[in-house]
Amino acid sequence: MEVEEFITKYEAGERNFAAANLTEANLSGFNLSGANLSGANLSVANLSGANLYAANLSHAKLNVARLSGANLTKANLNRAVLNVANLIRADLGGAELIQAALIRAELIRAELSRANLTGANLTSADLREAKLRQANLSRANLSGANLRGASLTAANLEGANLHGSDLSRADLTGANLRDAELRQANLSCANLSGANLSGANLRWVDLSGANLRWADLSDAKLSGANLIGADLSNANLLNASLVHADLTQARLIRADWTGADLSGATLTGAKLYAVSRFGLKTEGLICEWVDLSPDGDRTQIYRLSSEEARKFFHQTLPTVQIIIDAPLDHESHFTLASCYHQIAQQQSVFYLPPSIKVGRRRTLLTFVIDNDNQLFSTAYLAILPFTDSEATHKNIIILMQMLQSQEMDNLSIKEPDRLQKLSNALIQGLSKIFSVKLLKSSFAIKEDSKFFQSPTQIVLTNSSDQTLNIYHHPQFGKRFVKPSSFANPDQITSIEPVKYTPPSASVVFDFIKNFPALEK
Repeated sequence: MEVEEFITKYEAGERNFAAANLTEANLSGFNLSGANLSGANLSVANLSGANLYAANLSHAKLNVARLSGANLTKANLNRAVLNVANLIRADLGGAELIQAALIRAELIRAELSRANLTGANLTSADLREAKLRQANLSRANLSGANLRGASLTAANLEGANLHGSDLSRADLTGANLRDAELRQANLSCANLSGANLSGANLRWVDLSGANLRWADLSDAKLSGANLIGADLSNANLLNASLVHADLTQARLIRADWTGADLSGATLTGAKLYAVSRFGLKTEGLICEWVDLSPDGDRTQIYRLSSEEARKFFHQTLPTVQIIIDAPLDHESHFTLASCYHQIAQQQSVFYLPPSIKVGRRRTLLTFVIDNDNQLFSTAYLAILPFTDSEATHKNIIILMQMLQSQEMDNLSIKEPDRLQKLSNALIQGLSKIFSVKLLKSSFAIKEDSKFFQSPTQIVLTNSSDQTLNIYHHPQFGKRFVKPSSFANPDQITSIEPVKYTPPSASVVFDFIKNFPALEK
């Protein structure tokens, strides 16, 4: 069909040009909105600046066609072939491009927001600074594509192939990349905050300087990935593979990486405030120092030798255990929960309730925490509802005073400065919660409550699996025995109480010596 004939028919109101042959036609700047060009051959045609709004170009051939600046808003390009086509600055907003072929197509600064590119082939396509906001690229092939500086906010790239693609400085905020293939891709300085990358293949990816705050990387494969200086604050890294990954000076504040494999990874200078060091695989880990400051500003540096690094990341969860010499009844259970709720509202360190094990004679409360330095503070708060709280608080203060006493100096400690910093940190942590004692007067505990008046025992277990008994009521476990239970009625009818003796300075030092000293 000649161009003149085509234009004449279109202007006369005809819209059906299915399977028309318009190869090399010059249709630059023409208004062809709503035209039916399904199956048409427009290869090497010039459609620059043309208006193809809502046009039907499904199955059309547009190889090497010029469509720069064209209006293809809401156009149907399903299964169309646009290999090596020039679509620079073209508007394809809301267009349908399901299974379209765009191999090596030029889409620089093109508008593709809300476009449907499901299963499309964009191998080696040039999408620099293109807008793909909320676009559907699920299962699309973008291997080797150039998406540098592109905007893909809230885009759907689930199962997409981005092997070897360039996404440096791209905006992928809130994008869905679940199970995507990103092996050897360049995502340096990309914004992936809130993105879903669960199960994605990110082996040998460059994520240096990338923003991955709140991103979901659970079960992701990050072996050999470059994460130098990346921000992974609050990220989900559950069961992620980070084998030989480089996390030098990465920001991992409050990230959750339980079950992650860090074998052979580099963590020197990583910011690990409020990050659990438990349930990790860390064989061959390289880590000379970590930043434990809340803001990642290097004000709290913890230096590690090879042996210290091994211990630092191979630890058990610290716990505070309160053993009450009485079974927990329903009313006391309700009261205890209310007390702990009031404490938690005022003290952030007390953010998890305890596990409770009730026996016929005793009750065990176990508080699991993720930082050794919070052991004494947690114990101080946990015992507050009980009558034994005053005696326990006194013992904790005695132990803190012991850390700065002459008795500790007599132990010939190799690093006295480190001990001083550690004791200061522990004392400072306690000083922040002393005011919580005022809460006790508001607790709805009945005066005749046997459970809260029962003898208690409090045991701390640090991350090195060492225990420290900080209080043991003299009457704990000392039950009166009926004379009739003995063959000789004159036998002892009760077990004599034994007064609690605080641990020695050497025992206390041995318990705390591996706590983070937060060295500068």
